[in-house]
Amino acid sequence: MTATASFTAASAEAGRRGTDVRSDCWVRITPTASGGIELHLKTKVEVMYGEATRRLIRDVLTRLGLLHARVEVEDAGALPWVQMARLEAAVRRLHPAGATTLTAVPEYLPEFIAGAQYPAQRDRFRRSRLYLPGNESRFMLNAGLHEPDGVILDLEDSVAPAVKDEARVLVRNALRSIDFKGSERMVRINQGERGLIDLDFIVPHNVHVILIPKVEDPEQVRQVDARIQQRLKDCGPAARPVFLMPIVESALGAIRAYEIATASPHICALTIGLEDYTADIATQRTNEGRESFWARCQVVNAARAAGVQPIDSVFSDINDLEALRASVLEAKGLGFDGKGCIHPRQIRPIHEAFAPSPQELDRAQKIVAAFKEAEAQGLGAVALGSKMIDPPVVKRAMRVVKLAEALAK
Repeated sequence: MTATASFTAASAEAGRRGTDVRSDCWVRITPTASGGIELHLKTKVEVMYGEATRRLIRDVLTRLGLLHARVEVEDAGALPWVQMARLEAAVRRLHPAGATTLTAVPEYLPEFIAGAQYPAQRDRFRRSRLYLPGNESRFMLNAGLHEPDGVILDLEDSVAPAVKDEARVLVRNALRSIDFKGSERMVRINQGERGLIDLDFIVPHNVHVILIPKVEDPEQVRQVDARIQQRLKDCGPAARPVFLMPIVESALGAIRAYEIATASPHICALTIGLEDYTADIATQRTNEGRESFWARCQVVNAARAAGVQPIDSVFSDINDLEALRASVLEAKGLGFDGKGCIHPRQIRPIHEAFAPSPQELDRAQKIVAAFKEAEAQGLGAVALGSKMIDPPVVKRAMRVVKLAEALAK
């Protein structure tokens, strides 16, 4: 696409503007018949980065095939990868098909930084996963410094329908440009066809886990998995695995939890979303959680039976850390391995509550020691005192010891 005449919209905007905006920018592009690029830039960092920003804007537009246009940019200190995403999103909106396909408009990708290329791991701790709105670059930049086990760049509920197309471009660039400091790199996609389009944009860029929202039928998981595998195939032999985390958010989803948990060999965890679940059963969510006890037990048992991790819902009150701790301890008692969070301040209490107690660690160490001793002697059974220890108990004890070692306890 190299001709301005190929665009079907008179003008297009993308990004965010306003006095409260930071680390972002706003773009409006109006194609013209001739005259090259007429650029009007207002930037808060003119002295340091004004000329570099102008060069980047012109380079991006040329690479995207936009040769003649009036371009207005208001920059609130956006990093280059953010500016690139906003410009590309605006160009895609000039050509309606460009918002939903990769071929109508070429991608303009930032370089993959070294810190964004660490691999996925199926069996890892997922005590905390921090949700970040996918159209807000400022929240993404330092997310790894808070040390959540996973960072979720959200394309679903936290993104307004009108900007979901530009959010997926921003998230794609974030995956290539941000070092999340070892946190698992997750993306929650949208439902249905929109979610499949999300996958086309983000799968090739080292996403580790895809969260699938509002799953009620295992076929939803299989459709997502098939699209991922096709995109990975297109990427060639260097493509890395992408795991799945279906989210149960309704009565029907809870009833079918085991079918969902076993819908794909690439599922690493099963989680539950209690805001939507409680709305679906026509009740109010409470901190005590009696109204969701059955559904949460369904998810735990389905996940354990399927051999994947059960992960609890988010705790919505970011100011009540004591209630959060009580909720985590309850989740741990039910058998969950982790919990979602919506604010960085929730991460540490979650990690502390999921940490093994001294009593748990002592028993786990004794079980592991007994197992190693029996193994060294060639014995087929493991005993601790007068009690026989089953393999699942040994496996759980090993996980407790491993978690304690990771926490340096």
